[in-house]
Amino acid sequence: MKKTVVINVVGLTKRLIGEHTPFISSFLERGKSTFITPVLPAVTCAAQSTYLTGKYPSEHGIVGNGWYFKDECEVKFWRQSNKLVESDKIWDKLKAANSEFTCANHFWWYNMYSTVDFSTTPRPNYLADGRKIPDFYSHPAELRDQLQEELGTFPLFQFWGPKTSIKSSQWIADAAIKTDELHNPTLTLVYLPHLDYNLQRHGLNYDIISKDLKEIDGVVEQLVTYYQKQEAHIVLLSEYGITDVNNPIHLNRILRKEGLINIRIERGLELLDAGASRAFAVADHQIAHIYLNDKSIKDKVKTLIENVSGVEAVFAEDEIEANNLVHDRCGDLVVVADAKSWFTYYFWLDDAVAPDYARMVDIHKKPGYDPVEMLTDPKDKFVMAKVVAKLIKKKLGFRTVLDIIPLQAELVKGSHGRIPEDEDDYPILISNVGEFINEDVVKPTDVYHILEKHVIGNLSN
Repeated sequence: MKKTVVINVVGLTKRLIGEHTPFISSFLERGKSTFITPVLPAVTCAAQSTYLTGKYPSEHGIVGNGWYFKDECEVKFWRQSNKLVESDKIWDKLKAANSEFTCANHFWWYNMYSTVDFSTTPRPNYLADGRKIPDFYSHPAELRDQLQEELGTFPLFQFWGPKTSIKSSQWIADAAIKTDELHNPTLTLVYLPHLDYNLQRHGLNYDIISKDLKEIDGVVEQLVTYYQKQEAHIVLLSEYGITDVNNPIHLNRILRKEGLINIRIERGLELLDAGASRAFAVADHQIAHIYLNDKSIKDKVKTLIENVSGVEAVFAEDEIEANNLVHDRCGDLVVVADAKSWFTYYFWLDDAVAPDYARMVDIHKKPGYDPVEMLTDPKDKFVMAKVVAKLIKKKLGFRTVLDIIPLQAELVKGSHGRIPEDEDDYPILISNVGEFINEDVVKPTDVYHILEKHVIGNLSN
């Protein structure tokens, strides 16, 4: 078996490779590349699970970054147990083929309790006084201590939220190299999220994102240079391309105005009561799942949403099957935005009664994905001073909340999840071993087999 590293540069597309990414450009020129037809939905958890299993969501069950857990009547995003992925992973097959094979997985999702040999994944420490302490989970457990002793605390607040920066991707890259030095795994998976941040904040505004492109180019150069010295097969790939948007769509507000959403009032603020609602939407970038507790209204809801400006398509039974999404976790309807639109989770009609978590970075309480968590109000010149004051209060033992996230969905300028019209906005796969890539465009399930070939050799099957 051949030592292989797979570097997942989130958001990387052919369109972004150029003057601001000199190293990635040279790697592309020296190697071989292919476009990847995005899986639907083209979001992190679904894409990664498809790459690692060679199956579509209809088989592995990851229909998005989150979904409605029907037995609990709750919407949950960013769960972490690998047992949620209902298909064998690439490392399972490679382990069965060779008992000496080992795998390290750095920050790809559903990384907890998997059968990889070495893993790291974000896992904050929630204290009883309400504080959230940066931390991560590892297997084996002592790897966490070894990495943090060498690299310092994982920069969680640079991994997500308004303070995101290259520091998190740099830390993950350093952790991958350190783990390789300690354990020499056969296959290493590395997740570099940096481009995700400003591409969602600002879209394809090169006046701003040129800095981000240069920063991630430097981290990729560090990793490739290291693994070249190990004579490894090296793959760069991405999960999706981010494109410009300017039209947030509030599906739950539309359903609420039709009397289909149920709301609970807690301390004068509104909460979505999914289990008591006749219909509600779970928004996930440019895709949304609509779940129906009352199946008799399916046609009514489908027609209602089809007529919303910015909605490109509403899938029901046959269309859901054609898009490889038939699974109990999938919505009764699946909504796809047009090229310039995306879906919010917002369900309140008056910002004064929005839930307290709406103005916070709180990925586990919100019943949908919220990219506005990466932003603060650009009109508030004192926002960082407020953050510092609140953090001081926390350190002094006072209870306070970091309610600094604006309820301004229009601030988001980039999104993903649908299938873009232009292949230059597709995810891309680049290898330093040209013989394993034979097509200009591959299916997302083909990535599994391409990675397998990099480890085992040019398979005939």
